[in-house]
Amino acid sequence: MTTTLVTGGAGFLGSHLCDRLIERGDEVICVDNFFTGGKRNIEHLLDHPRFELIRHDIVHPLHVECDQIFNLACPASPPAYQYNPIKTIKTSTVGMVNVLGLAKRCRARVLQSSTSEVYGDPHVHPQTEDYWGHVNPIGPRSCYDEGKRVAESLCVNYHRENGVDVRIVRIFNTYGPRMDPQDGRVISNFINQAIQDEPITIYGDGSHSRSFCYVDDLIEAMLRMMEQTETIGPVNIGNPTETSLLDLAQTIRSITNSQSEITHHPLPQDDPKQRCPDITLAKKVLDWTPQVELRPGLEKTIAHYRSLLES
Repeated sequence: MTTTLVTGGAGFLGSHLCDRLIERGDEVICVDNFFTGGKRNIEHLLDHPRFELIRHDIVHPLHVECDQIFNLACPASPPAYQYNPIKTIKTSTVGMVNVLGLAKRCRARVLQSSTSEVYGDPHVHPQTEDYWGHVNPIGPRSCYDEGKRVAESLCVNYHRENGVDVRIVRIFNTYGPRMDPQDGRVISNFINQAIQDEPITIYGDGSHSRSFCYVDDLIEAMLRMMEQTETIGPVNIGNPTETSLLDLAQTIRSITNSQSEITHHPLPQDDPKQRCPDITLAKKVLDWTPQVELRPGLEKTIAHYRSLLES
């Protein structure tokens, strides 16, 4: 039986990953400091005989035994990672060193959840894995962007120097049930505003675009990435279908039958105008493409948010 450690396992993505790992028969060790994760995301697993929850911050060394490690520990929304930028940097650097040290000792394979933010405000569109990015190293988003870039470098150098078996995925915008309604990202903001008939806030004129991947598709890609042996990555994981923020707002307003007006505000500093993955490599090495289209994915997410409001 495989023992799998999931850092950040009580978060949005981590909790869905824990579900899939339990479903396939793993012993799962979920580690979280609950900075952005929540027990409600994994409370249905707490009594499961193959699930263990450890409250721990990976900035401090962790002593467990495992066969695989999925490292998802890091706040991912701008309000969360800018709330304590030094903590964010330490999670991606010191925490990464601790995770890789554990992997080295246990001879475990480790998958690092990197991010499309390593591309910054890109000059190449769509973004391919060989693009080095356009990142402001001292801007308000740098604590996350540069922290994740360093984490990738640590993974690659631990692999080269110590033979640690690593995998790197670059995650693009992902959404779905359990996404924190207060995390400040565009889909959660729009849904909250729409279901309460509040003005829907768009930063900029609404023409800038994102690509949105449903959480089930993302988790499937991560599991496939961990198991394959063709590449250590990085591999882009996301949905290549672009949607403007204005179209997104109108779709959410339609699904929720909302009376919300759409309002426009200035763009935040260093906010990328376009973000879209080239997933050619993921198709090749993972035999993976997203299966869930935007509207049905939004319908499931909106139903979850409504249930939270009702409770």
